Amino acid sequence: MFSIELFSQTATSWPNYRGTNILNGITHCTFESPIKQSWSVKLGDEIKSSPIICEGMIYIGSMDGTFYALDLTGKIVWKYKAESSIEASPIFIKKTVIIGCSSGLVYAFDYKTGALKWKYNADAQVLGAANWFTDGNKIQILVPCYDYCLHSLSLETGKLNWKYKTDNYLNGSSATDNKIIVAGGCDSYLHLINAKTGKETAKVSLGTYIAESPAMSDNLAFVGDYDGNFFCIDITKKSIKWKFTNPKIIPFLSSPAVDNEHVIIGSNDKKVYCFDKQTGKILWTYQTYGKIDSSPVLFKDKVVICSGDGLIHFISLDKGMKIYSYEVGVSIKSSPAIIDNLLVVACKDGRIYAFKGK
Repeated sequence: MFSIELFSQTATSWPNYRGTNILNGITHCTFESPIKQSWSVKLGDEIKSSPIICEGMIYIGSMDGTFYALDLTGKIVWKYKAESSIEASPIFIKKTVIIGCSSGLVYAFDYKTGALKWKYNADAQVLGAANWFTDGNKIQILVPCYDYCLHSLSLETGKLNWKYKTDNYLNGSSATDNKIIVAGGCDSYLHLINAKTGKETAKVSLGTYIAESPAMSDNLAFVGDYDGNFFCIDITKKSIKWKFTNPKIIPFLSSPAVDNEHVIIGSNDKKVYCFDKQTGKILWTYQTYGKIDSSPVLFKDKVVICSGDGLIHFISLDKGMKIYSYEVGVSIKSSPAIIDNLLVVACKDGRIYAFKGK
């Protein structure tokens, strides 16, 4: 039997771009500001993919179509040239690293050697990160695709288990608690899917495109849309619990982070928003100098988020006050990966940067 915790974020592991398969963006590791750059490495092209860290390795894709595995000193251990650009973020599960690319191919590699385990053709672009779920015995991989479908694949073989069809592109990752899968689509619906059967449980109309990934917490799902609306969906009641509307009609392209009380998300209006989890009341906002595509990470008492202003922002969770910021100097769209005393982020200049805390 497998549990969610078995493959979730730990002090030495950040296995997908949001830390867990419910995509809640929480870390329990030890990392304190101020930070100091440890190293940076230039890869082949602009980086939109977000890094992951597992088994002493960093994995990331590049827009030059190369998938890279680096050690924690920044040395490239192995790399694989895909058929086209890689915008999706990888996941790590049971010593296997999985990544999709814009040609529609999905690859599974041995984490240590880079040996190809299997390859699956989804027949359309894969821009969102894969995710995983288990029925307690077998593990399935969830792949969002531009063929309008969410594909469920065998971790061991890459064989298709089921395919769930929507009415438009799937751009972001799906979140799951191993029972229900939550997927937002460009068809303007938040889809609730039975993980075992791949059949629709319900779909909730949100009004416009959902460009990024939802997060789950306590039978609630949280997601923003392209018109500047942010939603809390009651999964049990299959309805909207609360909604925030940005009067500027500026999209949410960030994915939310959620703890027991707070929901944090960045917006293209250059602000970070903190909502009360149950009521949707704005607890605070934090102003940056650039659009925010990157997704936040929550510590016990702080938020870390990157933005288009080239800064890594450390913000107090209780009041939204600035604790510290570090200027990388180039726009950051990807989301950070954090383990004990190590923060890794990739930037528009094609470099991956590693930072140590104090």
